[in-house]
Amino acid sequence: MGEWFGLVEIVVIVLVLLILPLVLLALRRRWLARMGGTFECSLRLRKSTPGTGWVLGVARYNGEDLEWFRFFSFSFRPRKTFVRGQVMVLENRDPDPVEAVSLYSGQRVVRVEEGYGDDAQLWDLAMSGDSLTGMLSWLEAAPPGVGGY
Repeated sequence: MGEWFGLVEIVVIVLVLLILPLVLLALRRRWLARMGGTFECSLRLRKSTPGTGWVLGVARYNGEDLEWFRFFSFSFRPRKTFVRGQVMVLENRDPDPVEAVSLYSGQRVVRVEEGYGDDAQLWDLAMSGDSLTGMLSWLEAAPPGVGGY
């Protein structure tokens, strides 16, 4: 009888260890959403091969910053932060067929430039049309003389 209880104990521990990460991801997503201004946004981290390198994520507006979080991560800190005054939208387009496989349906690819001059970096974001409209409005609503929208 004691062996049976030991087996049940092991099964319960294994189940808890399998379910705990999923619960933590759900709680993190809920915490991010509670802060307001969140939307699904993919970021292209690797650009070595055309159309690849997309990572699913969630972005949120936090004052003068647009913070991007990986979807499948336990970190409560953003992976990438875009400062409103240093971001300029260069173009937006439909994803090409190779990119469309990695992105959510109906998303648009937005190329942004972060920084100025020689320090400027190009980033590709993918978001829905409504989220793109919101981001453009957020950039346009910057105080006078700030940003290059």
